Amino acid sequence: MTDASKPMALDGLFVLDLSRILAGPTATQMLGDLGAEVIKIENPKSGGDDTRSWGPNYARDAAGQPTDLSAYFMSSNRNKKSVAVDISTMEGQRVAQALASRADVVIENYKPGGLAKYGLDHETLTARHPGLVYCSISGFGQTGPNRDQPGYDLMAQGFAGIMSLTGDPAGAPTKVGVGIADVMCGMYATIGILAALRHRDRTGEGQHIDLSLVDASMAWLINEGCNYLVSGKLPERRGNAHPNIVPYDAFACSDGHVLVAVGNDAQFRRFCDLLDLDETGNDARFATNLARIENRVALTKLLSEAIGQMSRATLLKRMATAKVPGGPIHTVGEALASDQAKARGAVVDVPHPDLEGGALHLLANPLKFSATPVQYRRPPPRFGEDTAAVLETLAPQDADLPQK
Repeated sequence: MTDASKPMALDGLFVLDLSRILAGPTATQMLGDLGAEVIKIENPKSGGDDTRSWGPNYARDAAGQPTDLSAYFMSSNRNKKSVAVDISTMEGQRVAQALASRADVVIENYKPGGLAKYGLDHETLTARHPGLVYCSISGFGQTGPNRDQPGYDLMAQGFAGIMSLTGDPAGAPTKVGVGIADVMCGMYATIGILAALRHRDRTGEGQHIDLSLVDASMAWLINEGCNYLVSGKLPERRGNAHPNIVPYDAFACSDGHVLVAVGNDAQFRRFCDLLDLDETGNDARFATNLARIENRVALTKLLSEAIGQMSRATLLKRMATAKVPGGPIHTVGEALASDQAKARGAVVDVPHPDLEGGALHLLANPLKFSATPVQYRRPPPRFGEDTAAVLETLAPQDADLPQK
């Protein structure tokens, strides 16, 4: 839980967030969790970040009415202030430029070149503020033949190849169940920003970070991407199975599914023993992982028949006793209510006295620091709730900033 008496890793860092939806907000929430002051600019014409209206699940006010705090919005917007500013107006540009002039970091996800007409592009801002770290997130990046195409998580997963690897082998290519392209892009953005700040602190020089959903998604093809680069063979869609380890899959017991993740030959022999498959454990076709990969179909058939005769509880108990890696397939509810999740604080209650129940239940930041712990200082903001307070901090000289 929050311990306000302890320092935070990014105390004193000021971040101007011109991003919306998920990739940029994921990065700025992470920076906010670590102590940065994050001001989120939201367009009053549209009612703010698009995800505020992405229901059907909303936090409710004290009268039980839905608010502009959708579950989607709340997933990536805590520890921020919301300022309602229309940057298409001269006044809005003045405010945003004034905030940028005092920022350590600006992060945006407009189409490439889209902020130049507002005087909020990297070139314009760094001419006045050379130490600024400016992070641009887009679908395809600031260069390349697709730079002007819009980018969404689904499209990035498709273009980058990850969908071709995901789903049942006999079914259609399938996206990952959450917006993983956006989330991972946000994580790369966080790493890039922190690295650029380290450089800025040493040299005084800021820089432009150019990051795209597609680039990030290709980077996290990891072993399957390298498998292709080494072999020239296209990876196959294998459902829950692993391309380089066998058996590593979900198997059907008599009352549901269990995960099996055999990582070496000794574990495989113990797994066969607990299934009463002594002959299989000693079969030369399956003695090594490479042999098991080559004989994947035959082995999977033998294992599936034996596992199908057992209950989940029996199999998991035997695997635990034999020290064979595996586990259950939880629903989201089961995962978040598990003893492990409770022990690790996977869910955090963030006070919000204006809402029904007086608090929001949010997914916690997974980072555990010994000296500078994560703090949940602010709940996800209502639209524009900090506008007046932030505008009061602008100095008179800010009115002299150049306008586009």
